[in-house]
Amino acid sequence: MRASFVFSEVVTGLRRNITMTIAMVITTAVSLAMLGGGLLIVTTIDKMQTNYQDDVEVTVYFTDDVSASDANCSQQLCSGLRTELDTRPGVDSVVFENRQDAFERFKRIFEGQPELVELARPESLPASLHIKLEDPSRSDVIVKEYTGRPGVDKVDDQNVFLERFFNGLNVFRNITFVVALLQAFAALLLISNTIQVSAFTRRTEVGIMRLVGATRWYTQLPFLLEAVVAGVVGAILAIVFLLVGKMLFFDTLLTSAGGIIPQVTTLDVLFPVAPILLGVSILISAVTGYVTLRLYVRH
Repeated sequence: MRASFVFSEVVTGLRRNITMTIAMVITTAVSLAMLGGGLLIVTTIDKMQTNYQDDVEVTVYFTDDVSASDANCSQQLCSGLRTELDTRPGVDSVVFENRQDAFERFKRIFEGQPELVELARPESLPASLHIKLEDPSRSDVIVKEYTGRPGVDKVDDQNVFLERFFNGLNVFRNITFVVALLQAFAALLLISNTIQVSAFTRRTEVGIMRLVGATRWYTQLPFLLEAVVAGVVGAILAIVFLLVGKMLFFDTLLTSAGGIIPQVTTLDVLFPVAPILLGVSILISAVTGYVTLRLYVRH
């Protein structure tokens, strides 16, 4: 009997303030969707770091004269540098790539742009040594030591590019979180305001119930559940937004990126993002409802 009464009061409260309830649900859904987007970006960054960390290389590019005269890395300058690197502690492997090999790799990378491939010539690409390290985070040591060596044009560290790329993703993630916080603050205000309005419109019934012996918790529970129900509906809507956005936007965008950025899967959205959004919505709604009832509702 008591449970059915509480349930009917929750339904009545949500229907009575339908416009505010809808606004609360939508605002909560948008803020949680932004939070979920930020979490998906974090997951994507973690995947990329795992995928690319093992393939990070330091590349030593030779000058034009060395590239043109030594196609097999058999001359003293190239072979000496290669042997020095190969026997260096912490170096996993050293692979020589001459101009022709570099040109073949260039054609594979840009096979979808035949006009670019047609303009390129092997002579425009330098020979190089591709160095893999046991600890890719130590790549800066190789860069400092071998930059400016005789016959070396430049030393390229892929870690630098990856750090810039990840920093750009982190900035986007932080912006997403900031917007989510602002939306969450708006949702908190709406939840608080909705509970106050709901309590005010039912103040007579609540007063009568208290007079006949109902406890404070029993009279306030329907208002608290209203906030939690609206929060859960908002979380479910946020999860739907993320799944739809994944299918309509992210799948196409990431596919066109050529596999550089890992795909966001449905499982990524459903776990762990979905449980986190549901947990956050319940916690925020319950805490906001409780605080509002303690501060503004005296019955």
